Amino acid sequence: MSIPSQFQIEKQTHQSTYLINGELKEWKGQTAEVYSTISSTEEYKPTLLGSIPVLTETEALDALEAAASAYNRGQGLWPTMKVEERIACMEKFVEQMKTKRSEIVKLLMWEIGKSLPDSEKEFDRTVDYIYDTIEDYKQMDRDSAKFHKNSGVYAHIRRGPLGIVLCLGPYNYPLNETFALLIPAIIMGNTAIFKPAKHGVLLITPLLEAFQNSFPKGVVNVVFGRGRTLATPIMKTGRVDVLALIGHSKSANAIQANHPNKNRLRLVFGLEAKNPAIVLPDADLDLAIAECINGATSFNGQRCTALKIIYVHDSIVEEFNSKFSAAVDALKFGNPWDEGAKLTPLPEPGKTAYIQELIDDAHEKGAKTLNAKGGETTDNFIYPAVLYPVNKEMRVYHEEQFGPVIPVVSFSDIQKPLDDMAESNYGQQVSVFGRDTEKLAPLIDSLVNLVCRVNLNSSCQRGPDVYPFTGRKDSAVATLSVHDALRSFSIRTFVASKDTSYNKEILNELLDKKESNFISTDYLL
Repeated sequence: MSIPSQFQIEKQTHQSTYLINGELKEWKGQTAEVYSTISSTEEYKPTLLGSIPVLTETEALDALEAAASAYNRGQGLWPTMKVEERIACMEKFVEQMKTKRSEIVKLLMWEIGKSLPDSEKEFDRTVDYIYDTIEDYKQMDRDSAKFHKNSGVYAHIRRGPLGIVLCLGPYNYPLNETFALLIPAIIMGNTAIFKPAKHGVLLITPLLEAFQNSFPKGVVNVVFGRGRTLATPIMKTGRVDVLALIGHSKSANAIQANHPNKNRLRLVFGLEAKNPAIVLPDADLDLAIAECINGATSFNGQRCTALKIIYVHDSIVEEFNSKFSAAVDALKFGNPWDEGAKLTPLPEPGKTAYIQELIDDAHEKGAKTLNAKGGETTDNFIYPAVLYPVNKEMRVYHEEQFGPVIPVVSFSDIQKPLDDMAESNYGQQVSVFGRDTEKLAPLIDSLVNLVCRVNLNSSCQRGPDVYPFTGRKDSAVATLSVHDALRSFSIRTFVASKDTSYNKEILNELLDKKESNFISTDYLL
């Protein structure tokens, strides 16, 4: 096997430190090896990338204590700091982060099998997200740099931090979606304990020193190990104010159940989805197929925003299936750095077996695999299978497959996909393909009440990051976008005073002397 020199693993990454209270602490205990399902030899064998510490409850509680000390019940340096000073810390971090691009991109490819273009895009998009967050926070501060007056009461209203955040990221976007939680959380004045995902963990290690150098001690604490071992004792203390997680609702429910004061726990979740595509009779078929291919197979369907079930009208389903299956079979499988590779190795060792279970179950209940390559299996991959006709008796109809299998359902009445979506536990997005506005208008009016984003003649996606990203039912709690995430990790708080000459004199003196970081009408450039 020929691997380009710039992408070869020349040296394993044996991460021996973790970040607590501004100190990179050396770990002498148990470690866990980190493997890639990508083989570096002709005969297939998973590649050892390195190892990470397997921290214990003791270190988890040390991290919590560090975050609590830095927050100091709202009186710490970080939560009381001027907005422009927190922004300066974030700008210092992102400048250091940019120097690690090639290292992180390489680890994204090896750890989770993400293609080179998508790995580069994830890094660059994350950098853009940080800069956009900084700019939005500046605008938020500008909008708050004033006094309101109503019913004889002045009010100076800003947004303040919530406290201690436990941040748990996903493996499919271990940099971008993790930072979509962590960055707005800390810039708003919260302190954080951050545990990287099981897959995509080593790529955080190049950033540990940047976290250490850029923020006051205890603001960002990074721990490695098993989620249950670390998160459970932290949550049981009741000291966590915000649980920020992108993953599965079962995990989210299990973790938050450990908190003794659930009414005080703020939740920021991005969870699973079963996003459908609905292809109407008058759809531009070539466009619909191209978008459905992208939506269902990008990163092998391992995205919450992936198209995971496709509804096609009876009148065009035969033509759609024929063209769609041929297009799926035309996709190139290869290693992440291979030019033109659209399908890449799966990072989870057990994923191929799970996908095969879904295919077998569908076959037993009447579906067929339409594409010739569908279900072809290698040591680290299973080729996407287009299944049709799919019905409610099949597991693939209900389960979020999060991998390369594509169920197709035909319909004659538009009420069928609408009813299915209404009955579903999920409600993130939908893609609708069609042209007739008389048909689209009432359909859109219903769909916006079932999901949170309706994509017209395009596949489901998260971006642009300035747009709201959320979901109904089991798909999300709170909203993640550049602007909304800042609000999700903060609360409105204000100083009020009656309109008297006595109070005016005090307020004017506070403004003139600039001794309060909260009361300020300075315009942040």
